[in-house]
Amino acid sequence: MQRRHFLQAASASLLPAGAALAQSYPSKPIRLIVPFPAGGATDLFARTLSQKMGEKLGNALVVDNKPGAGGAIGSDLAAKAPADGYTLLLATTSTHSVGPSINPKLPYDTVRDFTPIAHVGNAPSIMLVPNSSPARSVKEWIELARRNPGKFNYASSGNGTVVQLTAELFKSMAGVFVTHIPYKGTALAMPDLMSGKVDLLFDSLPTGLPFVRDGRLRALAVTSLKRSPLVPDLPPVADTLPGFESVTWFGLYGPKGLPAELVARVNTAAAQAITDPEVREKLDKLGIEPTTSTPAQFAAMVAQDAAKWKKIIVERKITND
Repeated sequence: MQRRHFLQAASASLLPAGAALAQSYPSKPIRLIVPFPAGGATDLFARTLSQKMGEKLGNALVVDNKPGAGGAIGSDLAAKAPADGYTLLLATTSTHSVGPSINPKLPYDTVRDFTPIAHVGNAPSIMLVPNSSPARSVKEWIELARRNPGKFNYASSGNGTVVQLTAELFKSMAGVFVTHIPYKGTALAMPDLMSGKVDLLFDSLPTGLPFVRDGRLRALAVTSLKRSPLVPDLPPVADTLPGFESVTWFGLYGPKGLPAELVARVNTAAAQAITDPEVREKLDKLGIEPTTSTPAQFAAMVAQDAAKWKKIIVERKITND
């Protein structure tokens, strides 16, 4: 027995430092920072993913909600954590694609101060109109707006939010003039949308779809580039406006300098978890499409997404004030 232990120890000592590090990781629970409040879509996604990822890694992922400043508070904590693999961040479009252009005074650089690990999900939105709207398609809605410049309006969950940016991207590509009405959350806009006081809202699938299914609102399209398996009957806006896409992505980051061996371990665990049938079933209910990627693919996707939203933010002079 002693000889076996000696040989095992000797073999371990011959491993490259990185391989040995990856082999022993994680030896304690991992903190998964969610930079948004408990109970929201990002939090529910984190809890669904973390349970299965913990099983794959062999130690628990503990969700730690650190909301505030549009996700900047939690993101800053993750950026300044030790690069030992025991602090991860579940980031979104808001924190890493939109945040830098909306708030140039962020206390961190979204590229320089983080290590990309994995793209794990996308949440498309749906284009909602009142049942009283004469438009039955995206094309018809655009034609109505073009014939009546300034007559129509759209609701958002506030200035500088992805909901507003989605509508502004739509306006830019459709060439229409539509007035913005910000609310403190899309839930507060729903009564006005149903009554016809508001003409348009791009809402997330899980919150908007129930209003469509029970007949209180009409959905014209989905904002993913292609049809979503979550709502296969809805055409994409891109069928009318080629190239139109607006999804909220979810991805895992570590602090800058996270060793490649640990990045690979977490990336593999995330891919295994996200493709688990139980996880996929839960994500369907959240309106999130699971996805996998390499760290490099994830970084490239975020860079492209950030450039797209920066262009809209600058052109439309959008702020979070």
